[in-house]
Amino acid sequence: MPGLEILSFGCRLNIYESEVMRGLAERAGLDDAIIVNTCAVTSEAERQSRQAIRRAHRERPEAPIIVTGCAAQLHPEIFAAMPEVARVLGNGDKLQPASWASAERIIVGDVMALSETASHLVDGFAANTRGFLQLQQGCDHRCTFCVIPLARGNSRSVPLGAVVAAARHLLARGYREIVLTGVDLTAYGADLPGQPSLGQALRRLLAQVPELERLRLSSLDPAEIDEDLWQLIAAEPRLMPHLHLSVQSGDDLILKRMKRRHLRDDVLRCAERARALRPEIVLGADLIAGFPTETEAQFEQSLALIETAGLTWLHIFPYSPRPGTPAARMRQLPGDIVKARAARLRAAGQAAQQRFLAAQIGRRVEILMERGGIGRTEQYAPVRPDFPVASGSIVPVTITGLDGDVLRGERT
Repeated sequence: MPGLEILSFGCRLNIYESEVMRGLAERAGLDDAIIVNTCAVTSEAERQSRQAIRRAHRERPEAPIIVTGCAAQLHPEIFAAMPEVARVLGNGDKLQPASWASAERIIVGDVMALSETASHLVDGFAANTRGFLQLQQGCDHRCTFCVIPLARGNSRSVPLGAVVAAARHLLARGYREIVLTGVDLTAYGADLPGQPSLGQALRRLLAQVPELERLRLSSLDPAEIDEDLWQLIAAEPRLMPHLHLSVQSGDDLILKRMKRRHLRDDVLRCAERARALRPEIVLGADLIAGFPTETEAQFEQSLALIETAGLTWLHIFPYSPRPGTPAARMRQLPGDIVKARAARLRAAGQAAQQRFLAAQIGRRVEILMERGGIGRTEQYAPVRPDFPVASGSIVPVTITGLDGDVLRGERT
């Protein structure tokens, strides 16, 4: 029988918030609702959210659809005008119990007025064997292409005591790996007493929760990794050897036009230092294809950076203008050029991924088993073991081959 359903788009922070909303909606008696947690990072992400709303209504016409997330915060009137939508909740409002108990059709407050971020005790994640935990929210920076600060507000950090409590709560429910999420993780602590850095916070978390076996980080700014975090990367085996960097471009002029905090050499130094401290580390990155004014030569700089910096797990975004951002007013590139450049970046990323996976053959690794018969190594490589493994287990395997994008593993 159909029950509460959540459709979550976009980042890992949305995955965490979706589970918070599951509990709030259930306590409010919304047992048959559909919650659509939207993303606004690109115009395509918003289109997919609208498409999902229409599809959900066709499949369950009697279920009320509640739309929330970044796109709903930015464009509540668009979603409220959709006949399929029953209610719209803003990003700050969706985590408040009162919003779910209210009968108001549109509750979208001013996220820029928010100054604190609370931690919520989440019991589990329906589709994941890793636990997600919010460390930080919002962003104080204003990259010219990005609309997310307008959707999530200024940077706010979760006090470490609440983070520790939430981590223990997840571990008590059987989770063995925790992924720390946020909009701008390296900004953590600037708004807290004593201004602890991200690295200092992680050191205290690992010390106070010794039962935590695997800790993974979401996206980091390559120019703002603090010294404590570098020391943990070098010496803490529980911190996974897998960093995802918010790079966006490999060309200095484009990075300046994006108003990023780093240049190409900063990315290269970051990658070099990470490998010197932890040779087995694997780097991922976000890259934007076809930013306004980007020439072919500037694009080639991004393409070359994949190999030069040794980037493996890539998220490629074709640039799309976001209303209200400075980049939307710059000279735009033709859509076919943007699409073609994104395809070339994806192809280069796929080749880099295949090289990395092929190099794993013959190695002994430990995998955290997920649902669907796939496990993940410490470096986030997917492995299909040739023997039964319970979901949530950590087991050693020896890599014996590669099937497409998935490694094969045998019992060690």
